[in-house]
Amino acid sequence: MSTEEIKLTHYSHGAGCGCKIAPHVLEEILKSNFVAPQHDKLVVGNITKDDAAVYNIGNGQGLISTTDFFMPIVDDAFDFGKISAANAISDVYAMGGKPLMAVAILGWPINKLSTELAQKVLEGGRTICAEAGIPLAGGHSIDSPEPIFGLAVTGIIDLKNLKRNDTAKVGDLIYLTKRIGVGILTTAEKKGVLKEEHKGVAAKQMMQINKLGEKLGQLKGVTAMTDVTGFGLLGHLIEMAEGSNLTAQIDYSKVPLIDGLNFYISQMCVPDNSFRNWTSYEPKVSGITGDSLLTLCDPQTNGGLLITVSPDSQKEFEQLLIEEGYKDFIIPIGEMKSKGEKVIVIT
Repeated sequence: MSTEEIKLTHYSHGAGCGCKIAPHVLEEILKSNFVAPQHDKLVVGNITKDDAAVYNIGNGQGLISTTDFFMPIVDDAFDFGKISAANAISDVYAMGGKPLMAVAILGWPINKLSTELAQKVLEGGRTICAEAGIPLAGGHSIDSPEPIFGLAVTGIIDLKNLKRNDTAKVGDLIYLTKRIGVGILTTAEKKGVLKEEHKGVAAKQMMQINKLGEKLGQLKGVTAMTDVTGFGLLGHLIEMAEGSNLTAQIDYSKVPLIDGLNFYISQMCVPDNSFRNWTSYEPKVSGITGDSLLTLCDPQTNGGLLITVSPDSQKEFEQLLIEEGYKDFIIPIGEMKSKGEKVIVIT
């Protein structure tokens, strides 16, 4: 069988950020009675649910460290490498930082898939690293039952520009910089019902790096930021609202969705992890409907930046989005409110 005929998704039980362990299960795993020693220079660590760790290296600067990897969400090896790399680097951008370098994480079933395919995955990773202006400086590989690829990324930031996911304020406007629905589209493709006009749509979006985050870090009016991945828009907004001790109110009609999702939902092209996500979120949400459940819980891979912005900075923020090519995302999707009975209210 030629490398063009091999479908990587047939060799993995999960796909992209949908491989993430369910939020409520992850909380059980991370529970610990271990009393960690104090690290005064650790600015952001695993106590919060942020995108990356940040360490104060002096002179007002912080070192950003993150890692992300998963199994194939597309069949093409080169595209798989690009998507995985873009997803990992985006965690640095989600903190408002600048990536410096990356090292690769590769697991490959040597007896099932050719080394030529693995080489193409790495080439995809190198391509995205070059787009971000950083070297793929090394890595580690193992012989594994399923193909796995990702990066460990190091970045840097002026600490005054650091954006966390737990610092939103009452009255802040909520924005999202990519459309929701890649999990639904990739599921439709696996089921063989993806329409011709939608082929490549999900892959193109997943390969888009969130470089905008570095510039958003320089805006004081951006109060909190994260990126949307395997927990879906709902899950990452819950983390933001809970961390900030607030309630997020979302206008579902304003949430940007990939065109054509209703057809695929009617064909039940829904990732299993959407329902897994909802099991974790249900007690915290009001106003959900059938369609909004399936879209807001849809696991994204390298999804958009989820941002809260002070109303005083709305004009400046939206102007930056327009200048950077994000004019389709200048409409806020909601607002942060004082903490109420539910964490998320959908209208």
